Amino acid sequence: MSIEQYDRDGGGPPETEHWSEGPVTTPERDPFYAAPDGFESAACGDVLRTRPVRIGVFGRVRQRVQAWQLLYRTEDLERVPRVSVTTVLLPAGAVPDATRPLLSYQCAIDAVSGRSFPSYALRLGSRARGTVPQYEFLLVLHALRLGWAVSIPDHEGAEGHWGAPLEPGYCTLDAVRAALSFDELGLDTTTPVGLWGYSGGGLASSWAAEAAGEYAPEIDVVGAVLGSPVGDPASAFFRLNATRYAALPTLVIEGLRRTYPALDDVMQEFVTEEGLELLASTNKMTTMQAIIALRGFDLDAYSTIPIADVMARPEMVTIFEEIQPGRSAPGFPLLVLQATHDQIIAVDDVDGQVTRYRDAGAEVEYVRDRTSEHITLLPLSVPLTLRWLDDRFAGRRPGLAATRTVFSVAASWRSAAGYLAMAGSAARALTGLPISVRRTRR
Repeated sequence: MSIEQYDRDGGGPPETEHWSEGPVTTPERDPFYAAPDGFESAACGDVLRTRPVRIGVFGRVRQRVQAWQLLYRTEDLERVPRVSVTTVLLPAGAVPDATRPLLSYQCAIDAVSGRSFPSYALRLGSRARGTVPQYEFLLVLHALRLGWAVSIPDHEGAEGHWGAPLEPGYCTLDAVRAALSFDELGLDTTTPVGLWGYSGGGLASSWAAEAAGEYAPEIDVVGAVLGSPVGDPASAFFRLNATRYAALPTLVIEGLRRTYPALDDVMQEFVTEEGLELLASTNKMTTMQAIIALRGFDLDAYSTIPIADVMARPEMVTIFEEIQPGRSAPGFPLLVLQATHDQIIAVDDVDGQVTRYRDAGAEVEYVRDRTSEHITLLPLSVPLTLRWLDDRFAGRRPGLAATRTVFSVAASWRSAAGYLAMAGSAARALTGLPISVRRTRR
């Protein structure tokens, strides 16, 4: 791998290194992800390395987009310096443009393996079967059709801290800072920024929305769309344990063990050796692989005392309280979307998150869909989401901050037109043709 090195001032932060693309390897084996010497002295969001990359749908079909990856400085929950990577995109042929909005899309990584990070899963030549970002990318491409710049951060950080509170928000906002300073995009601090994520990505977007005012007040975040944003991870753990989706709370526990030493101590004390081995086995699994392998997994069967008693311990109660979003009011409008018959995320839990936001003073438009379930709501809500974000980018006021329970978010002519455009974008992506850009009115 060729590297263009720069001289560094003694004692100062490292200057940006510009790398060539290099081979496609997992983050654990790719030196691009390694923190350079002295990175701790860089500011949050400072770009440490850049490289151009080729993007491929499902790792196979090359996409006609401009793409780079940025290694940047961020912080973990304890504000200890860390690094992470974001993948930034422009439509093919687009030139740097300070008036272009920036969409920060948080994928549902929902795993601790580096193979599930979007920075790896989205590259041409990746071997990331069973990762959610590869499917979500077909929806992100439609945002490029609108002429937007896009940032897709590895919001779990390099260590895979899935489920951690606030930290995904820091990682996301620092990725935005990195994108705004990256010359190839031509953006600056006046650029309007929108946040969007679904499920685990909706949870990460929630933390970014909550942290933005204090952590990154200079970023002009104009709105956030939180799709099925979990609401209460503790509730989801108890509800999904021993079900067909038991891998999801299991992956959260494995991720939180990396964040909270107290949780790891409890697991070591009360979970059997076989149970700990099963938890550790998820370290190399993508999300779908884990769902298949751990279907019906019951942590109670591997605990020396009832798992309810384990989770009732004071240190566990404290952790589950900390990882519940909705503790502060973002200073910009929110659109929250949730299916009332969601088989993974309970509507009551998302109702509670919305209530907490409103009680704190947030402006929340909440749409509940009676027809969809967890898997279908994301693609069906794309036209509504992009229209809502485009209105925020254009400076138009949102609708009433009210709760609406609708038959379907798809039941409108405007959504139907959006689905036709999405189908066209997906068809071009799957055949390797460039996505046509249609700039929306401002």
